[in-house]
Amino acid sequence: MRMIIEFVSGQPGDRDVLVVPVASGAVPAALDRLPADHRAILAGAIEQARFDGAAGTAFEGWLSQGPLVRRLLLVGTGSGDAAGFERAGGALTARLQISGATSAFADLSGASADNAARFALGTVLRGWRIDRYRTRLADKQKPTLERVAIAGAGEGAEGAWDRLRAVAEGVAFTRELVSEPGNVIYPESFVERCQRLTEAGLALEVLDEKQMAELGMGAFIGVGQGSVRPPRLLAITWKGEGAADGAPLVLIGKGVTFDTGGISIKPAAGMEDMKWDMGGAGAVAGAMLALARRKAPVHVVGVCALAENMPDGNAQRPGDIVTTMSGQTVEVINTDAEGRLVLCDAITWAQRKYKPKTIVDLATLTGAMIISLGREHGGMFANDDALAARLTECGLATGEKLWRFPLGDAYDKLIDSPIADIKNVGPRDAGSITAAQFLKRFVEGDTRWAHLDIAGMVWSDKDGPTYAKGATGYGVRLLDAFVAAELEG
Repeated sequence: MRMIIEFVSGQPGDRDVLVVPVASGAVPAALDRLPADHRAILAGAIEQARFDGAAGTAFEGWLSQGPLVRRLLLVGTGSGDAAGFERAGGALTARLQISGATSAFADLSGASADNAARFALGTVLRGWRIDRYRTRLADKQKPTLERVAIAGAGEGAEGAWDRLRAVAEGVAFTRELVSEPGNVIYPESFVERCQRLTEAGLALEVLDEKQMAELGMGAFIGVGQGSVRPPRLLAITWKGEGAADGAPLVLIGKGVTFDTGGISIKPAAGMEDMKWDMGGAGAVAGAMLALARRKAPVHVVGVCALAENMPDGNAQRPGDIVTTMSGQTVEVINTDAEGRLVLCDAITWAQRKYKPKTIVDLATLTGAMIISLGREHGGMFANDDALAARLTECGLATGEKLWRFPLGDAYDKLIDSPIADIKNVGPRDAGSITAAQFLKRFVEGDTRWAHLDIAGMVWSDKDGPTYAKGATGYGVRLLDAFVAAELEG
């Protein structure tokens, strides 16, 4: 079910729920906007519920309007900034999505255009869910909320929402890709699912395993050689009207559509989660859709490195040596350190083909990153301070936060191999850093490069402010904001 957002000038008479945003400590002011004969009882109920307007919280009550009883929903905006309004929109959907209500009216009187658009974004993002495989879903568990009307927003709110709606569509596409099981999304079907992107004006280029072999992508091909699902390299290009001439900015995503670990097989418990090991590629595909939908005046290429890591008789072995497209040789110590093997060849290919000044790669690369940062930040490594600062700012602005980690010669020595140029893992210590150091060896010349290890961010085991349990869509908003800051001024 797709949520419909409307911006209206007055209160529609046919809406099931009245929604009022409340800033922290501003409950009395919110009550003044409600019918006088209801204020006393609502004030008492709010006090007992301990609702104080904290961002993302909600209070539900009722109003009588003649013979009708109407729901009232107060949603907290916290300090009243854009992030608070976004969380308030998410709280609206979380409370009403399966409530039986089909429509809501949000009175945002006095809110800025940006805050109103962010409120709409939170409402839509929190409403995404995947039900296609749930054939026995009870009626009370099915979504009912279809429309939200917003009134009182500042001038320009609809325009601001048009831009964010494009981003929301990109997030939804990423969540769809990440949520699908490994028997549905694999390298070939990922490419097929992305064919719809051409309708938005994006151009696709696909390399199959034969073409990859001719280019010398031994590391990439080695990851997928144990699977009956052959690997694919997908390039998605957007060049909007008004884009500057010259080389594109390149985004690269790890797309291991299912990761058993290969011969270095993972424990059985929790292995089903490895369907989301393509979260980096999913984020790149979603970000490219967002750019196209909002017709961004930029030139960007998104590269998705797609493979399935399986342990059959043809699978890559620990101890194998592979030759990368760059010519460097890699001793494969652990076949479960496969993401860096697909990415290194994708990085080389992108540099040779597009000559970019800037590359940003995203990957659910290491479990060590989850140990380091939990699920609050993605990890960031960069060879350029200004690039790192820009990405950090964009992460804070969108709520998709990053934390920078170091790189250095001491860490780089940990992945020297005694019989090849490099080995694909170092010691147990600094596992995320040595993975980044591996990728850095494939960055050529003065190319600015950042690596985002988002292992803890693409999937959540519990509901969040703007997502339900499952795929979060992390990375789309971050990349969209980064492209805007880098290329749109």
